Amino acid sequence: MTKLRVAHSIKDEESISQKHASKRITVGTLRLSALSVATAVSALGVSQVACAELTWGDEESYQQESNYQQDYQQDSSIDSFMAAAIAADRGDVSALYNYEQVMSGGLFAMYPTYWRMNLDLNSQSSAAVSQFVRQYPDTVMAEKLVADFAETKAGSNDYASVRQVANLITNADASERCAVALGFNNGGDTMRAMAAKSDVWLTTQKQPALCDQLAMEMNNNALISNQDRAARLKRMLRKGKTGDIMALSSRLGTPIAYSALSEIQLNPSSFFSRFGREPASQTNQYLYMYAIGRMADKSYREAALQLDFDIKQDNQRAVKLLNDETRRYAYRTLGVQRMNHNTDDGFNAEAVDWFRNSLDNDFNFEEAEDYAMAAIRFGRWDDVVEAISKMDGEIQKEAQWQYWLARAYEQSSDSSKRNTSKKMYQNLAKSNDYYGLMAKDKIGQRFDASRLGGSNLPNVSTADRARVMQDANFARAFALYNSEASRAYANREWNWAVKQARDNRDDNLIIAAARQAYDMGWLDRAIYAVDNTDRVDSLALSHPMPHQSAVVRYSESAGIDPAWAYGIMRQESRFVSSARSNVGASGLMQVMPDTAKYIARNLGETYSASRANSGDTNIRYGTWYMGDILGKLNYQPVLATAGYNAGPNNAKRWQPVYGSLAADQYVESIAFPETRNYVKHVMENATIYSSLLGRGQPITQRMGTVPAGF
Repeated sequence: MTKLRVAHSIKDEESISQKHASKRITVGTLRLSALSVATAVSALGVSQVACAELTWGDEESYQQESNYQQDYQQDSSIDSFMAAAIAADRGDVSALYNYEQVMSGGLFAMYPTYWRMNLDLNSQSSAAVSQFVRQYPDTVMAEKLVADFAETKAGSNDYASVRQVANLITNADASERCAVALGFNNGGDTMRAMAAKSDVWLTTQKQPALCDQLAMEMNNNALISNQDRAARLKRMLRKGKTGDIMALSSRLGTPIAYSALSEIQLNPSSFFSRFGREPASQTNQYLYMYAIGRMADKSYREAALQLDFDIKQDNQRAVKLLNDETRRYAYRTLGVQRMNHNTDDGFNAEAVDWFRNSLDNDFNFEEAEDYAMAAIRFGRWDDVVEAISKMDGEIQKEAQWQYWLARAYEQSSDSSKRNTSKKMYQNLAKSNDYYGLMAKDKIGQRFDASRLGGSNLPNVSTADRARVMQDANFARAFALYNSEASRAYANREWNWAVKQARDNRDDNLIIAAARQAYDMGWLDRAIYAVDNTDRVDSLALSHPMPHQSAVVRYSESAGIDPAWAYGIMRQESRFVSSARSNVGASGLMQVMPDTAKYIARNLGETYSASRANSGDTNIRYGTWYMGDILGKLNYQPVLATAGYNAGPNNAKRWQPVYGSLAADQYVESIAFPETRNYVKHVMENATIYSSLLGRGQPITQRMGTVPAGF
């Protein structure tokens, strides 16, 4: 079982961009064609940016607001949006040219041009794309077109075109950054190409194809040293990436033949049986690492026995065949593989021992993270410190690793380290994210929702309300929300509007827009706006409580905490009742169809998909299921939360075999990254909601202790 696992919770951009995660606004992730909006021509004539139904204040305030909005309120280009989208679906270029004229000068003027150019992006010129960006500056569709163009051209090796538009890309995702770097790498600008090195050079996780290509091509970059090449080669030997191994070893002057790799791949045991008779060469060091990697792919246990045997044999030789670097990295390979099997085989401290045996100054982040998580699981606090020290300096500063470093120092017999731990907790406690809430408990602080406005909505001035609709990006987002277009378009425009306002440090505009979205019932975007700012705190906007009477009533009926139910709901759907995941989970509580059938059967009801997905029934089913899982998992809320996301059986497999385990250690060592982050978010949400509901409970008390498996 690999560490990456997608469970049933809805996956959208908010799932990875909460306050304690990356602050990058993910506007480039929605790579949707117009296909998703070709729903009906009946969408023609939908309302413009209309907010008349909103209650902002008294009549005078509303009249003032209407005057402020006149720039965009009369815009009619949204009326043609759906028809132009349908024309794009059928590839009707002449119709799109017509819509470019009809929609010219309007809020949505860029869309038919974008759709037309995107029909055959590879045939477009960099000049045409640059002209589009100049014509529609600071718009999300300009950013999307130029970024997609760079990716397309990099994919067809037209690097000159990539370089010509590179400076126009302002919010690149991983693949787009690699496209730009490839352009520079193939244009002689090796320094700019190296900007992406830290992202791609040593990673062994799955990454975009252009990033794999960039890493391969960097082998010939003049700024890549032989030390760099040796570091990457070790990772490629562990992963078994033949092409990279051959290219890197050749540049290092120790070429490895494909035939040698192929022979080991087919039968690593045969290589080990003759290794003792081979000369002590650098090539054989590399082949040994490769062989250990291939054996570990099949059985880390067998590979561990082989390594221990070979080291004992080698220690008796006058001339060692295995140098220290090879021994260390062989143990590193075992440690990484062992962590990949925690769900199937259970956790074992041998992973910590293997990482400890591999200590040197050459860890990539994935290896250091695995080491840290193994050490955290078993309370090996000296190893926690070692593992974090192997991470990049900027990563060490992240709240996650500051918290665990403080936890490790807290256990020290050295009073100065314990004092340092307290200072680290005090710094972390300034935040109200998962680690901030945990740190508050450590220093005796209490989270108090009233200090952040509680359930009171923020006051917004008439001028700021008006500015929302004077902002073209927000105006487009609201117009699309009120139209029949796919919600993905409105979300993308909203995310971009938030990014632009945040970049301009315009907090008042963000608050005003989020308040307007909240009043319209567009809760997921109000949450997104607040979560993606550094200086705006409004719990009423970031942690709304829709359907409160139903949530409280059904939670109490199921014997669960309503704050926990809200914590699950916020993480699952962001209160979008129509939310549907790629594996079929639906509704506010994201209940899977088979789970809904199980619930209906236990409640003595006839299953109905439409009823199960409806708001009230979905809340009732979801809370009942939470109570059901809670009872099956020893009434432990952390276990039950993990079970809601990854299934009760997995939550059980991650329990300690003997004795109890602090809940934060259990959570940090959950084998599925998605579930690990999910549980943190839900516990954070539930702690905040408990205060909002007047039933405040500290996060540490809420999480409790995880008992041994049963």
